[in-house]
Amino acid sequence: MNIKFEKLHGAGNDYIAIDGRGIDIDWGKLSYQMSKPHFGVFSDGIVVLKESEKANAMIKIFNPDGSEAEMSGNGVRLFSKFVLDNNLTDFDGEVFTVETGGGVREVFPVFDNGEMISAKIAMGKPKFLRDEIPVSQDIFEDNTDVNELVLDLEKKITVSCVNIGNPHAVSIMDEDVDNFELRKIGPLVENNPAFPNRINFEIVNIISKNEIKARIFERGAGETLSSGTGTSACAIIGIKKKLLDNNVRVNVPGGHLNISWVPGEESYLEGPTERVFTGNWKIKE
Repeated sequence: MNIKFEKLHGAGNDYIAIDGRGIDIDWGKLSYQMSKPHFGVFSDGIVVLKESEKANAMIKIFNPDGSEAEMSGNGVRLFSKFVLDNNLTDFDGEVFTVETGGGVREVFPVFDNGEMISAKIAMGKPKFLRDEIPVSQDIFEDNTDVNELVLDLEKKITVSCVNIGNPHAVSIMDEDVDNFELRKIGPLVENNPAFPNRINFEIVNIISKNEIKARIFERGAGETLSSGTGTSACAIIGIKKKLLDNNVRVNVPGGHLNISWVPGEESYLEGPTERVFTGNWKIKE
């Protein structure tokens, strides 16, 4: 069995997009196989189109390790490009709605000569309470905002937590993020007992009230060049701490994304979408 796919990226965060309607296979296993470097297509995961009764389309998101993700900001934007450029569903020309594991998201695409080149996405209202992240009751006693959580790893790291469709632990630091041992420390945060569902981990340098630099370690994927929910989490925590204004440019190794958030309201993510190539994949037993 052969499956058609497209590889796309947004600021270096790359996904393989597949029309999975009417196809019943182990998508987690396929993501594990296709996402491998050297032996696969190499990506940060796969996004699969399914029918939705709540939105224009449903997205299923799978990480490179085969686990399923609730939400990916860049994944939804790239998925939208895949669906809209190929006319795979109805669209009114203004707002494209996508059902995710973290709720229905609104996407505002920008087109050039009939091709979607960028998009702004409503990321929903951030959640900060212990049980909304979630964080273990054994680690954080009260069901309040997880503003300061000290993780005693190889060295102590203080994180602030937010759920923006999926859970994130953000550490704003003075140390240059480029020098931080993220690939070593990242798995220790992701799999820390404080986080029963595991967690995404971001490290941040504040450049100005409107600009930050970040690196991202994604749950189930490792370090990635960019992440929609990850960059959103970085900006949201900075805004919540009154270190940043409401509109923030987030610089990541793959480029930059723009985040806007007014406390108490929805947050928004905006950035480019680009098709890399198309192909066919033979399902391996």
